[in-house]
Amino acid sequence: MTTYALPFEKPIVELEKKVQDLRSFSQNQDIDVSQEIEQMQQKIDDTRRDIYGHLTPWQKVQVARHPTRPYPIDYISNFSPEFLELHGDRLFADDHAIVGGFGKIADKKVLFIGTCKGRDTKSNLKCNFGCAYPEGYRKALRLMKLAAKFNLPIVTFIDTPGAFPGVESEERHIAEAIAVNLRESFTLPVPIVVVITGEGGSGGALGIGIGNRVLILEHSYYSVISPEGCAAILWKDRAFADKAAEALHLTSDALLEMKLVDEIIPEPVGGAHSDYEAVFENMKNAILRNLEELQELSTEELMQQRYEKFRAMGVFEEPEVKKKK
Repeated sequence: MTTYALPFEKPIVELEKKVQDLRSFSQNQDIDVSQEIEQMQQKIDDTRRDIYGHLTPWQKVQVARHPTRPYPIDYISNFSPEFLELHGDRLFADDHAIVGGFGKIADKKVLFIGTCKGRDTKSNLKCNFGCAYPEGYRKALRLMKLAAKFNLPIVTFIDTPGAFPGVESEERHIAEAIAVNLRESFTLPVPIVVVITGEGGSGGALGIGIGNRVLILEHSYYSVISPEGCAAILWKDRAFADKAAEALHLTSDALLEMKLVDEIIPEPVGGAHSDYEAVFENMKNAILRNLEELQELSTEELMQQRYEKFRAMGVFEEPEVKKKK
């Protein structure tokens, strides 16, 4: 039975409760109801498929924030059990909101970088709820340059509501840290694959989000601002977050249509949190395929492709203005 249910999953939870009651009845009364349970299970699968096949943008945001959804460190640990984490920016401190180090995906040596969230209060406080400080981005850049030195591809995983906006961040120049990362990422002579695994919020995501390929999980989002933040600005009320989510066009299909991402990685029916192994396999295959394609390009071609990719974003057409007679 579902341990944590989102509001729109209520019909699934109710059906699962009925299955649980049937199993208890069968055990207590010694009556075979296996056929009824099988039919009910099929109904659960159909209901889940129908719900997840028609999610609204706001519901997709809720799935992206699901507390049991795999985090970047889960993907890194699955792909590379021998992952060697490196710490510190060599300037101020080690930011636990961003993890980075060397490992392998299949037989390919790569640098992994990812944002970190916690599963409980203690771990969330340790990694500041996934909101990195300036030193986190400086650590990421230090490791990226180290990977470039050894000619190793870079794979980054993004799941953050945004960089930390507090006084400490401003004192240590968060805007400058992110801006430098953006500039320097275009000069790295190695393939870079970016994967948005959950939340892709604002400059906090973009700070490690410059790559030759940007992939996104089916129920993740990528946006200049969170739906709640947008609603607070435009409607003066965070309660309009669902309306803001629709207006922001932050879902994977909308992003692919606007060419802000290159590929959507499919999730199991019910979201990534419903089947870790399936989503691990889907993501692994997507990353390996993109790395193989990028490694066919020369250093100059990699940097030029990355530059042109981001220069092309935000293109729009102006309507023709009719001249007055």
